[in-house]
Amino acid sequence: MSTGVSVSAVSSYAILGCGSVGHLVADELATNGRDVLIVDFDEARVEALRDQDLNAIEGDISEADIVDTVEGYDIVLVMSSDVDANKQAVKHLREADREQFIVVRASDPVSTDELRELGADIVVNPPSVIAESALRALEHGELEHMAQQLSAIITRTEGALAIVTPPNPDPDTLAGAVALQAIAEHLEVDADIRYQAEMGHQENRAFANLLGIELSAFEDIEEIQGAYGTIALLGHAEGIETPVDILFDHETHDDEEIEAAFSDIRADVASISTILTKYIQEFDMSIDESVATALLYGIRSETVDFKRETSPADLTAAAYLYPFADHDVLEQVESPSLSPETFDVLAEAIRNREIQGSHLISNAGFVNQSDALNQAAQQLLNLEGITTAAVFGIDEETIHIEAQSKDIRMDIASILEDAVDDVGEVSGTSTKAAATIPLGIFTGLEPAEGDREAFLDLVEDAVKSKLFNAIGVEISPENGNDS
Repeated sequence: MSTGVSVSAVSSYAILGCGSVGHLVADELATNGRDVLIVDFDEARVEALRDQDLNAIEGDISEADIVDTVEGYDIVLVMSSDVDANKQAVKHLREADREQFIVVRASDPVSTDELRELGADIVVNPPSVIAESALRALEHGELEHMAQQLSAIITRTEGALAIVTPPNPDPDTLAGAVALQAIAEHLEVDADIRYQAEMGHQENRAFANLLGIELSAFEDIEEIQGAYGTIALLGHAEGIETPVDILFDHETHDDEEIEAAFSDIRADVASISTILTKYIQEFDMSIDESVATALLYGIRSETVDFKRETSPADLTAAAYLYPFADHDVLEQVESPSLSPETFDVLAEAIRNREIQGSHLISNAGFVNQSDALNQAAQQLLNLEGITTAAVFGIDEETIHIEAQSKDIRMDIASILEDAVDDVGEVSGTSTKAAATIPLGIFTGLEPAEGDREAFLDLVEDAVKSKLFNAIGVEISPENGNDS
């Protein structure tokens, strides 16, 4: 049975079978001053190893006496190209129960599983190792090349760089903007963060305020074009059809492609924050505490605290950021205070909730601040057994819907698009999205004077039906409200 003996600088090594792989390992260990014994069946190879001043002896690694040969060595590397001989060696070593750490060479997935079952601590498959190493080198080379391209575009900026976000930029987009601003500053270029049209959500405003993010709104992209030498766009912004200089996103959008001189769109990671963290590392920058805090929260927000669609790149980026972040600020961002208006909206949403399976939809009634719906949806998502929550409310002219999901099979933005059926506007990502629908278009009705409650009931039935149908839940008479 594997004992998991730890590897330390004073460990001694026995290498069983010294083909090309074993020879490379032995040479590296010996160069670093390690105590190494090599056992190989080929007499001529053993002599050649001895001529190189390596400690080598002749022996059959598949025989039971190999246990005595390597007695006293902490780590045994079974590196023969003969996988059957490797299996026998591992079998004998584990039966002897000598508390040795065993690394063994396999040839394919089947032999990998068999060697693990025999008790090997680590199993390596040379072709797979080479492929993984090549991919890592390719990824690093690609990032280095793209960082050079990004640097070239930023440094030739005449004037300042505009970092543009869509309306209501979420924490991930804001964090990416802050990181790109820090990169521009590192390259000695001024940069402003500009958001399109509005920022209504309390969470987004609180995030910007707590981290001291300076940003300002704009109405028309032509305003940006006239004031800045370079334009960078983070995320997907409807209505921006003009080419931009720089584009970052973690989602692809088939409906509208934006031309960019430089673009990095990675659908295999969960957040823009992850992408920009990699560039900060590549530029070898000293990361500011506020930037690290923003990026870490951006990753956590998009992955629902690593519970959804989390890639290895997201995890390694978060691990890099963690020691630099201000965790007191993170706690404040993650637990924002509720305004009286938000508290009233949440209370109404709790009272009117309807649950079908793990999906919750609620009507918050007539609202004065539609951005309170976002916090209500976030709070309801924390209910036991709930994976998707949508809360809607009505102001004088519009139905506002806020939805969030931690179900990896769910794309909440696509669900809202199906629900509004081309009569409203949708923004957001697969985990968090919003929709607005004009009252008259959606219902075909207008609230009669003095009959607001009856009108609200009509809207509630229509919206809940649309949303549950888009999710794929059929409403039946026996499925009533959860109250």
